[in-house]
Amino acid sequence: MQELVSIIVPCYNEEKVLPELLEKLDSLARSVPECGFEFIFVDDGSADGTRRILERAAQRDARVRALVLSRNFGQQIAATAGIDIARGDGVVLMDSDLQDPPEVVAEMIARWREGYEIVYGARATRDADSWFKRVSARLFAALLNTLTDCPIPPDAGDFRLMSRQVVEVLKNMPERHRFLRGMVAWTGFRQTSVPYDRPERFAGETKYTLRKMVGFAFDGLFSFSTKPLKLSIVLGLLVTGLAVLGIVYALVLRIFTSVWVEGWTLLFIAILLLGGVQLVSLGIIGQYVGRIYSEVQRRPLYVVREMVGFSQERDRAQAQDRAREQAQDRAAGRARDRAADGQSGDRQ
Repeated sequence: MQELVSIIVPCYNEEKVLPELLEKLDSLARSVPECGFEFIFVDDGSADGTRRILERAAQRDARVRALVLSRNFGQQIAATAGIDIARGDGVVLMDSDLQDPPEVVAEMIARWREGYEIVYGARATRDADSWFKRVSARLFAALLNTLTDCPIPPDAGDFRLMSRQVVEVLKNMPERHRFLRGMVAWTGFRQTSVPYDRPERFAGETKYTLRKMVGFAFDGLFSFSTKPLKLSIVLGLLVTGLAVLGIVYALVLRIFTSVWVEGWTLLFIAILLLGGVQLVSLGIIGQYVGRIYSEVQRRPLYVVREMVGFSQERDRAQAQDRAREQAQDRAAGRARDRAADGQSGDRQ
């Protein structure tokens, strides 16, 4: 039976990149003839011609499908929308800017067929990224692996292939503040890496501003660890110890010396330090409380405005074909088992 691979590509104002990406995906499909493919593009509220290009592509190629979201929900939510609709035995997440080379997917598929449930792309080189982005990414990975119980490879992004079993687990994880690479690592399935050189962006500009990167880092940190709360306790204990020392120092000055005014510097520093720790601790607690508030609202993660290239008749026919092939495989397997049992009985 031919295995189906779903490739999910979140898009946001990528009209300059999509024609080249579509050609490369077609080349990928031709290079792996033993697998069937579907290309799921998630238009995350684009304001340019992204939707128009995807609509034309879906008319030409039955493998191309597009989810058009009602507004910009963010890259992680757009990827989740694609995961929810994907039908493949293997599901690939990749960026639309061609910094995740589609040709690497062929090697991912080979490793997946060896038995790995997760195959992630490991960035061997990142010369296309700025010095600040390379350093901050490594520092963030080191901090995250220190504070969480789900080790995440430092050179891995969201570019990865996941088995259907992994995808079904992800679909049962409905949290709003999503950090997909951490969620995938949390599942605990067997994984391996495929190294690749990360090229420069093919066209356009990055959509990940510094503010978005900081928010993404917060999602990763606060979604997978309660250690920041413990850190606030440690800071509180340290400041309490310093405050006790300050009290002892102040009492000594008051009782054994006549120069009381000299203690105002220590008092001033202690007040500022204590106030700073309190504000940091409240901020950490506020992050967790805010996430609880978002979760209890129970709003949908995304809203789909339009589905392009999805045909109920075609999907039903494909599902029937796949079910028929699976039934034939099961029947052939049972026949082989009966034949093996018969041979075993003859030998006895």
